Amino acid sequence: MVDDKYEPIIGLEIHVELKTKSKMFCGCAASWFGKEPNTLCCPVCLGLPGALPVPNKKAIEWCVMLGLALNCEIPLFSKFDRKNYFYPDLPKGYQISQYDKPFAINGSLKIKNIEEKIIRIRRVHMEEDTGKLLHAKVDGENCTLIDFNRSGVPLVEIVTEPDIRSSEEARNFLKKLHQIIRYLGISGADMEKGSMRLEPNISVRQLKTQNSNIKAISKSLNLVGDYPKYKVEVKNINSFNFAKKAIDYEIKRHLELLSNGETPAQETRGWDEKKGITYSQRSKEEAHDYRYFPEPDIPPINWTESQISNLKSQITELPDDKVDRFIKSYRLSEYDGTILTDSVETANYFEKAIEQLSNEKKNQLTPKTIANWIINKKVDTSKTSPEKLVQLIMQRTQVVQIDEKELEEIIKKILAANPKAVADYKSGKEQALLFLVGQVMRETKGKANAEQIKQKLIDLVSISRV
Repeated sequence: MVDDKYEPIIGLEIHVELKTKSKMFCGCAASWFGKEPNTLCCPVCLGLPGALPVPNKKAIEWCVMLGLALNCEIPLFSKFDRKNYFYPDLPKGYQISQYDKPFAINGSLKIKNIEEKIIRIRRVHMEEDTGKLLHAKVDGENCTLIDFNRSGVPLVEIVTEPDIRSSEEARNFLKKLHQIIRYLGISGADMEKGSMRLEPNISVRQLKTQNSNIKAISKSLNLVGDYPKYKVEVKNINSFNFAKKAIDYEIKRHLELLSNGETPAQETRGWDEKKGITYSQRSKEEAHDYRYFPEPDIPPINWTESQISNLKSQITELPDDKVDRFIKSYRLSEYDGTILTDSVETANYFEKAIEQLSNEKKNQLTPKTIANWIINKKVDTSKTSPEKLVQLIMQRTQVVQIDEKELEEIIKKILAANPKAVADYKSGKEQALLFLVGQVMRETKGKANAEQIKQKLIDLVSISRV
């Protein structure tokens, strides 16, 4: 728990490997996971002298599409830059990235915790991944080996503003972002394989009290503007839950230091999932430490408005829009719509099942019934085809068909005979609707199922004058 005198300040950096066929700046295969080490390499991704990079057009387009899906502005001028630092997994001694002219800026993503909240997106930019360090034992001695298969794989980085105020908000944001990436089909975003890596930036500030001297407060709380002078980055987390636990651990650690009059060190830390703690890795670098300068081997990129519009038209229906459509088109609850659209595969499966309903079957089954089976009976969609599911539901429910007009006449009769129940339902008493459903079922002698009756009742009550 956070003391009510303090609040966490959290921003997120997320790296996502794109599932293009080739790497970002060369023709080597990008599907590196599980391959024999150092078998997917060439002079370009090994940084050999004289090798020149050629940008992957598809990766750049996917980066822009992600920016558009996150409500970003797409500047018509962008460029690549060299980010200079020395580390064993970076063979060139620099990483080709983007600094001051990224592909997408000033976006936002709406999340829902207790209330809806907008998290601002600072930037979405394109870069290349590094090699992978492997800690091993060779001839009885501990050593570190390097696999360069991953070096040069297209990597998108999403950076938020420090708008997040709890670990739960951070987890909700990450899950929503993961969902959008999967919907776009640009990455598997498989965290176990390292294709989506999470890096929270965390600090804690004391809440300002009214009638206080602002200058004195900023000095005593070590603030720069509204934010603390320090921040701690936890690197390369591969789970939503681990991200939440790492943030909670850091908040508690910062509060303990602040309560003793100390300011947490600005540093990069790692996450030990077995011990449930973070540990210090190195002091945190600033932008000037990387000595950014424009990549001289790649010309700047200029977009036209029509190119951006074309990329925008390629974006399929995103999760929030699909939830809204499911609620309106299939008369589902928000809960059902959210569950069914959690993955694009489940959403597509549900709609394919709906397509299997002939006019005859529509009199017996409703989309709600199919939704209930998928959600509550946890149908294995990999083994049960949509056609088979509909057949199975029909067999299990064994509903005798009733003519639509006959059902409508019975419902009108029940509504006329029960004006109080109708009035109660219109005033918000859901129990009254269940009573009416029961009355209709009794009258139809089981020839219509509850969901079919319920939907028809709702339609007719809405136009009833009772």
